Amino acid sequence: MHSPVPLSAIPTVVTRLGRPAGGFLSKVSVYHGDITRLKVDAIVNAADEAVLGGWGVDGAIHRAAGPELLAECRLLGGCATGQAKLTKGYELPASYVIHAVGPVGEKPVLLASAYTASLELARKHGLKSIAFPCISTGAFGYPPEAACRVAVDTVKNWMESENVLERVVFCVYNPRSQSIYDEYLT
Repeated sequence: MHSPVPLSAIPTVVTRLGRPAGGFLSKVSVYHGDITRLKVDAIVNAADEAVLGGWGVDGAIHRAAGPELLAECRLLGGCATGQAKLTKGYELPASYVIHAVGPVGEKPVLLASAYTASLELARKHGLKSIAFPCISTGAFGYPPEAACRVAVDTVKNWMESENVLERVVFCVYNPRSQSIYDEYLT
């Protein structure tokens, strides 16, 4: 296993002028890399309704967390699209995994609901940091630019009314997603 990446190693968003951003953005980071390495309170799993692992981010999280994660997920009874459920992180550096089920295709209300449900679970369990992958943009086919807008706007609106999180990380796995988030956030 690779060494964990602490939040202190991930800078928050900076403006196009190279200065730290204020307000909501002072609590936001974009991290290009493996979400399973992040040492945050919770990482979000872009899961399907079965919540039993699979391909992409879902499979990577299950592999990194170990077999105990699958055993706990079997007890969840699945998860509806637009909803989220919480498990322990097991062998991950993150304490918890929030399994969020995004929509297949471009359905902004359901995608926003998956982000909000994840944030609500973090609040309910007293978590202070959370990392999101690009939910629904892989095999589920959500256009990355549109998904980024929904993700950022939903998290921003939620954080402005629920000032409980200290850090939100948007974890991207490829340079294209990184540029989409960097462009939208600055």
